[in-house]
Amino acid sequence: AARVAPGHSDSRRPRHCLQDGRAHTNPTRQHGVPHAFGSHHLVIRLYCRAFRKFCPRRHRYRTWNPSMKIAILSRNPDLYSTSRLKEEAEKKTHDCRVIDTLKCSIDITTANPAIWYKGDKLDRQDAIIPRIGASITTYGTAVIRQFEMMDTYCLVGSIPLGRSRSKLRALQLLARKGLGMPATGFAHDVHNTRQLIRLVGGAPVVVKLLEGTQGRGVVLAETAKAAESVIDAFTELKADFLVQEFIKEAGGSDLRCFVIGNRVVAAMERTSLPGEFRSNLHRGGSAQLTKLTPTERRTAVKAAQTMGLDVAGVDLIRSSRGPLVLEVNSSPGLRGIEEATGVNVAGKIIKYIEDNVDSPKSRRKDKG
Repeated sequence: AARVAPGHSDSRRPRHCLQDGRAHTNPTRQHGVPHAFGSHHLVIRLYCRAFRKFCPRRHRYRTWNPSMKIAILSRNPDLYSTSRLKEEAEKKTHDCRVIDTLKCSIDITTANPAIWYKGDKLDRQDAIIPRIGASITTYGTAVIRQFEMMDTYCLVGSIPLGRSRSKLRALQLLARKGLGMPATGFAHDVHNTRQLIRLVGGAPVVVKLLEGTQGRGVVLAETAKAAESVIDAFTELKADFLVQEFIKEAGGSDLRCFVIGNRVVAAMERTSLPGEFRSNLHRGGSAQLTKLTPTERRTAVKAAQTMGLDVAGVDLIRSSRGPLVLEVNSSPGLRGIEEATGVNVAGKIIKYIEDNVDSPKSRRKDKG
């Protein structure tokens, strides 16, 4: 083929070929892709890498909606905790309503699960905040499970709620994770009450009904004889109960640690009245701000995570062998902790919902 003189063109040859027919590398192209595009692609990759490294995971999936529909499952809208949550949600311009759990009807017969409330089909909610009382745990769990089937974000899932409400199951889960707790014994058919008392280290012991809440159904037996009488009485009533070691060095005090996500946002020390060993505020105990040790913080967070709870009130007791877990509460009250610490716990709960309602992690939570 005839060579083409410099400065001349030959329409029969591709523009990227030299005059002698050999291909050359165009400085503006590489593998048929413009260099400008290749540089842009590199910038995008570097940006994404930096985003994954420095952006908190909870913000990556955030699709900000300035107004969400939030439902609080509560029997009484005038309760302090319920009204505070509603107040903080409305401050953030969210559409928040209180729904009586027992007035919900569950439609499980159709392909599209639904909930009816007071005769009307409930609109789709973006998130729910369960405040389920112990007396309606079974039905409340069923309602939460229905919301889960409707792909609604549930601050407290049905399975974590069930775990925390069963004292025996909760203690077994905590023990499996190696968390410290008072020595505990459980038996259905107690032929020898003295053997059960010796199992937890002897008198004095604490006898707890499995279904008791807010300090009710908890008895301190200071002698072996008194313990035998209480155990025999509960056995005659066919009531399920636990026998626990009494931690004398605690001095009638315990710690309430309020856990949201993976950290303790507020903590208070509760002290019982003189002559009373139960420090519950409902039993007349007092509360004050306290500073937790790193070990106590880790224990509280691990206890909540063991139950699968994103929001929990973890009760600890200080002992000579370190912090011991007494209970993990899935519906902790807000009045005592907010008044004792001055922390806006309700606002932090709403903020946590905003940060996690759209996260894929929230859709993978345990569901019943």
